[in-house]
Amino acid sequence: MRPFFFTRIKYNSGNWDTDQRMPSNLIHSLVDYTTIPVDETEKVVELSSPELFKSPFCYISGHKLVDFSAQERSNFKTYVEHGGFVFADDCNHDIDGLFAKSFEAEMAEIFGPDALQKIPNDHWIYNCFFKFEDGPPATSFELNGWGDDLVHDYLKAIMINGRIGVLYSNKDYGCEWDYDFRNKRFLKVDNTKFGVNIVVYALT
Repeated sequence: MRPFFFTRIKYNSGNWDTDQRMPSNLIHSLVDYTTIPVDETEKVVELSSPELFKSPFCYISGHKLVDFSAQERSNFKTYVEHGGFVFADDCNHDIDGLFAKSFEAEMAEIFGPDALQKIPNDHWIYNCFFKFEDGPPATSFELNGWGDDLVHDYLKAIMINGRIGVLYSNKDYGCEWDYDFRNKRFLKVDNTKFGVNIVVYALT
């Protein structure tokens, strides 16, 4: 089995390089909790590059405007429709924010206006490794006054042949997990466990 590697998508608009400690934190959790072999080095891949198609799992995030080029749109669509998995996380944690509106508009342009849909809170992604009986766990950023002051009790997804191809969050998991993994010992509950579920789902 080839080692799992965390791929961050670099796109030409907006700011793609958010929550820089999150990948190593999530990778550490995969080592701690699973037997999945991992490459501990984050890979950054241009969305317009054919290198994208070598990644089983990709992460995309930001705060600002998302405005893909024609090549970026083409690669995104081909990647997802041919079995790739993208976890998209809104660092504004705001359903009316600039990243949310522009990313959702891009998904509508690429996959159709109704492609991005809420997924039920009993979906397999919430049970495929750790159990999250109430659906997506809340983050501390959702009620910090900088977003829309809502706890989003759902995630959205674009389904490809009955399987999630794009998992979309307004909950700001990236910032929630953006800390040195050695500080987990100070947490009552390890908040990266849902990230483990996301990767396990993407790989199985």
